[in-house]
Amino acid sequence: MVDLKRMRVEKLFSLKYLIPIGFVVVLVPLLFTVMYAAFAMRDIARLEQRTFYQIVEQVKTARSALQMVSDIERKAKLFVILSHPSLRQPYERQSYESVRNALRETLGELLKMGVDEKVARSINELSEQERAVYEQIISAEADAHLKLPDEQIFQGLHTAANALWVEISDQVDREAKELHQQSQSVQHDLMIKAGFLLPISIAVVLFLLTLLTRSVRQLDESIRRLTARDFGQPISVAGPQDLRYLGDQLELLRTRLRSLEESKRHLMDNVSTEIKTPLARIVESAEQLETMRHEAGPEQREIGRTLTTNIQRLQELLAELTRYNRLHEEPGKTIAERVDMRELLTSVIEDHRPRLQAKFLVVKELIQPVTVAGDRDQLRTVLDHLISNAVSYSPEGGEIRIMLRSVGDNMELEVEDDGPGIDEEESKHVFEPFYRGKAAFALGTEGTGMGLAIASECVANQRGKIEVLEPRQDKHGARIRVQFPLVEAA
Repeated sequence: MVDLKRMRVEKLFSLKYLIPIGFVVVLVPLLFTVMYAAFAMRDIARLEQRTFYQIVEQVKTARSALQMVSDIERKAKLFVILSHPSLRQPYERQSYESVRNALRETLGELLKMGVDEKVARSINELSEQERAVYEQIISAEADAHLKLPDEQIFQGLHTAANALWVEISDQVDREAKELHQQSQSVQHDLMIKAGFLLPISIAVVLFLLTLLTRSVRQLDESIRRLTARDFGQPISVAGPQDLRYLGDQLELLRTRLRSLEESKRHLMDNVSTEIKTPLARIVESAEQLETMRHEAGPEQREIGRTLTTNIQRLQELLAELTRYNRLHEEPGKTIAERVDMRELLTSVIEDHRPRLQAKFLVVKELIQPVTVAGDRDQLRTVLDHLISNAVSYSPEGGEIRIMLRSVGDNMELEVEDDGPGIDEEESKHVFEPFYRGKAAFALGTEGTGMGLAIASECVANQRGKIEVLEPRQDKHGARIRVQFPLVEAA
């Protein structure tokens, strides 16, 4: 049961589930924030619209009430004047009552609009002032000699009306401020939620990136070690289940390659050992023939020279095989050091100076100061075989072009000659052991076919890259490029 739960957890902790889960974890807070902002803005917009209409209705109703106050004063005065027996006009009372009722209805509507306490008090005060005017006029209606009410009572009516307008204006300002504060509150709340959720999203993204980056970096380092034939260190990849599975497959590949490498090395050691003994006997026989060359005839001497030449070739081949086999030792056993490639290249060119002069070859150098980290002897071997190969295949009076420079994080070395070149099909095999191209047989160039193979092994041991490039537009010879990582600045 416990193993089943653990397997389920590990299954969730895989790229198939981890990436969608991370996407959801990152997306949900952002989506929540956006939705919250959308709903909050919708509510604010509705509130603004409702408040705007309410304010407009309140102002319009208040203005109408103010206008009716003036009409009441005018109608009241006309009613008093025209109520004199000599001028009595019955409809004036109806007109006055109509305006008065309209004012009271307007004030009632204003109270229903949700006004605050101050506005309500002002409305009530205005109603009381209007009632006072009405009572003073009606109480004196039976008197044959009606007189106009005091101006003071109309002044109180206008004062109450103006106070109502002031309170309405203040309420509008307060509602506008409250709406602004509410908008700021929503904005502040949105900022708080975004400030809380955004770090969570960023933390999740950083966690996933760190997890994946670490695993990918481990895979990259493992592949680089396999490329450099460093099979000694076990491969272990931490992280999601998928990447750990790839790490396990690389570990199986490392074990298999190490076993094959050891088998090949043992085979080469055995072959070298088995060849050395009969070869030593042949050398002894050749030496005996050499001591008897004065007694031998021309045919015997020719046989002796042929035998000596072939023995030398076998000895050279055996030495190359032994050297090639030793290059497959664990790269960790070699000591890396800072190597000045310009100085090393100049030294190798000087070592080949006699051969260059013998064939009247011109060396064009474009060499920059470059420093790499690696095994000096193996780096020298690479340079030696590349230049030796260029000298061997260059025609007399030809030209060898050597370029050393830094490009990005790598050192680049190019060696190009004026020989017959390497066609596309041969470029796939020139770094294989014992391979000799068409040009070697056409020109009768002697060699074991191990030079470029040894150079390729040395390059791989230094975690570099070697390849055959197409010749330049106006050239036709072989062009080989080597790349090594530069030493990082301290």
